[in-house]
Amino acid sequence: MKKLLIIFCCVLSALSSLALSKNLERHNLPVDTICLADPTVFKDNGMYYLYGTGSPDGFWVYQSVDLKNWSGPVGKRNGHALLKGDSYGTKGFWAPQIFKQKGKYYMAYTADEHIAIAESDSPLGPFTQKVIKAISGTGKQIDPYVFRDTDGSLYLYHVRLQEGNRIFVARLKSDLSDIEENTAKECISAEAPWENTEKVKWPVAEGPTVMKRDGLYYLFYSANDFRNIDYAVGYATASSPMGPWVKYEKNPILNRALIGQNGTGHGDFFTGNSNQLYYVFHTHHTNNSVGKRKTAIIKATFTNGKPAVSIMDKNSFQFLELKHATK
Repeated sequence: MKKLLIIFCCVLSALSSLALSKNLERHNLPVDTICLADPTVFKDNGMYYLYGTGSPDGFWVYQSVDLKNWSGPVGKRNGHALLKGDSYGTKGFWAPQIFKQKGKYYMAYTADEHIAIAESDSPLGPFTQKVIKAISGTGKQIDPYVFRDTDGSLYLYHVRLQEGNRIFVARLKSDLSDIEENTAKECISAEAPWENTEKVKWPVAEGPTVMKRDGLYYLFYSANDFRNIDYAVGYATASSPMGPWVKYEKNPILNRALIGQNGTGHGDFFTGNSNQLYYVFHTHHTNNSVGKRKTAIIKATFTNGKPAVSIMDKNSFQFLELKHATK
């Protein structure tokens, strides 16, 4: 009888493990390394929240208190912070960004190759729109990044698909309802050799992130097609959020030569404990396959001077891993 009980427990354990594996597979979740492309990390009240491209139905959110042990997805809509149907879009949910304004949480994101902004009372969602719509603009627009200047002015950096992926900026209305369309202006396009290593007819500059240091604006971006092993990160500087922008002469600052991983790019900066600056980004799944793209972080620093030089600390590079997975 004792042997039968042991066998039964072993079978039950195996079935439980199989059920967990099937559950993870059903939800398209990685078991160990988190696989979100175009990631962003938002810190709020001591908790880190991770979002990115991964679900066909919106955006999952993961959380961590130490950047090492992550759990999730933990969003309020079946693991999603934003679920299809609650806001604009039916497919192609890409490149979210979270920011806080007057006690509300906002998510700027891409869906159906257009940009929308949804709001929530919590970083876990649900992010919704009272009026379901995309922002204004000509043609297809992707990869939004909302920047709030020190005077409170809001700007939407984004990518427009016209003769290549080109980064634009436009003033954003104070109520976040739309851009001021007549202010839209091109920032940069992919022109340097490192930005188009395959010399394609549709060059790519995308994934903008903007910060301000000592009165100077820094625009970080990724170049090359994301499937290219040379997908990498560079930056440009300007004295105004509208430009003109001057690219750093020693770009790229994050690439496969630095960390030994292909397809490094399209991320966002966030500040951790002790005011440590981090860049969260994705890499190819392996050096022989693109997807599912894996999520990683690396420490970033700036030298003294104006402009300062941005440096990525290759020794701090790490993939983000799940502590456990939930529905």
